[in-house]
Amino acid sequence: MFNKILSSVDRIWRDYSYFLLCGLLAIAIIVTDIHPLRSQRFASSQPDPKPKAELVDLEKFSDMVAKLEAKWEADYEGYFDRDFDHSSRSAKQIARRLSEVKEQTNINPAVIWAVPQDDFLQLMLVTPNNQFVVKKIPGANRDRLSQRISELETAIADPTSLKYLPPARLIYNWLFKPLDPYLKTEQIDTVLLCTGPTLRSLPFSVLHDGEQFVIEKYNIARIPAFSLTDTSYEPKSSHKVLATGASEFEDLPPLPGVEVELNTIVPKLWSGKKIFNQDFTVQNLKQAHQSEGFDIIHVASHSEFLPGTPENSYIQFSDRKLGLDRLTQLQLDLPQVDLLVLSSCETALGNEDAEFGFAGLAMQAGVKSALASLWRISDAGTVVLMSEFYQQLKLTSIKSEALRKAQLNMLQRKVYLEGNEVRGSKIKVNLAPNTSEAELQNFDHPFYWAGFTIIGNPW
Repeated sequence: MFNKILSSVDRIWRDYSYFLLCGLLAIAIIVTDIHPLRSQRFASSQPDPKPKAELVDLEKFSDMVAKLEAKWEADYEGYFDRDFDHSSRSAKQIARRLSEVKEQTNINPAVIWAVPQDDFLQLMLVTPNNQFVVKKIPGANRDRLSQRISELETAIADPTSLKYLPPARLIYNWLFKPLDPYLKTEQIDTVLLCTGPTLRSLPFSVLHDGEQFVIEKYNIARIPAFSLTDTSYEPKSSHKVLATGASEFEDLPPLPGVEVELNTIVPKLWSGKKIFNQDFTVQNLKQAHQSEGFDIIHVASHSEFLPGTPENSYIQFSDRKLGLDRLTQLQLDLPQVDLLVLSSCETALGNEDAEFGFAGLAMQAGVKSALASLWRISDAGTVVLMSEFYQQLKLTSIKSEALRKAQLNMLQRKVYLEGNEVRGSKIKVNLAPNTSEAELQNFDHPFYWAGFTIIGNPW
């Protein structure tokens, strides 16, 4: 009898211990869910399911970002052979700055660092609401990334083909999909992409999730490093534009659409000044800016980002080529230009030197932001995109948003051509009379819009 009693007591104790343990576990899960780590806090007001929480050591995360940015800063300084001003921030300080921008602008920005490694792609994310995320993507090592990016760039050059879609979807799955839950949680609409070699010349806006292009979801800007980017925001009710360029060159192909492009920007859309053809000299541009202080300088001329040292890359003026190493001679920081636009430029895709020149354009020129293209599109396509961009820029102070809306208008065929006339635009734009038949077509293919990108400050 006594043994039976002991056996019953033991069974009751085991059952009680089991239920007690389960209860304590449930309480722990609930408490952890209600009070997540500060380094993994998610917005509780959003209807989307929360991303799976991951433990991130905030101090270690900050150290990773700081070391990465310091290395990339040294790389850019080595390429341009100069020291750049920088303001190093911890991960929490970056998040706080993004939060300030959110309050000032009503956009919702995040920063993504993408670092190709031999064995994986490392992604790091910072959002205004203190999400600090690290992801390693094993399938996207440096070699595979390079191969898929090369396939994408080759395919996108054919405006009659959809062969760009498979690599565009695969790269999206590597670069954006792992972070999508975190971006959705905070309803992020603007992404600053800070990337390593092989990714610096990637046309991010053409990446595709199977249903949408990236530009249908986010405003996009590429930055050399957060510490090298002027993230200040100064809203202005109006801008003065210096529209410059040339249509005829001694040793380069003509750009017959430049005159239409400049006349559309100034005076049809913006107040300002034009410098055209023989008057388009380095000295004239410099003097015009110093005397009147333009907010936007538009350059419609051949520009090349080429392999080798910065002196190999250039902007073509009527009197000479201005090497990228001598871009500071324009003194666009006295006073500082808000936006420099290069509307007819081209980059040696996949070349690390050319990538440095392209991604470092804004800080080398001393401007807050630059708008440039990775490849040269048709004359007609450039006129259409630039016309739309400057119209959108009158409606929003966010430069990356203005570019995105211009690109969407082309993608969705809201602007199109009938003969030599642009239809769907809010202003009348007629292309040059000598525009070739091959250029008179719709511009929904990403060849015509995906190469353009904001470099530096996106707002």
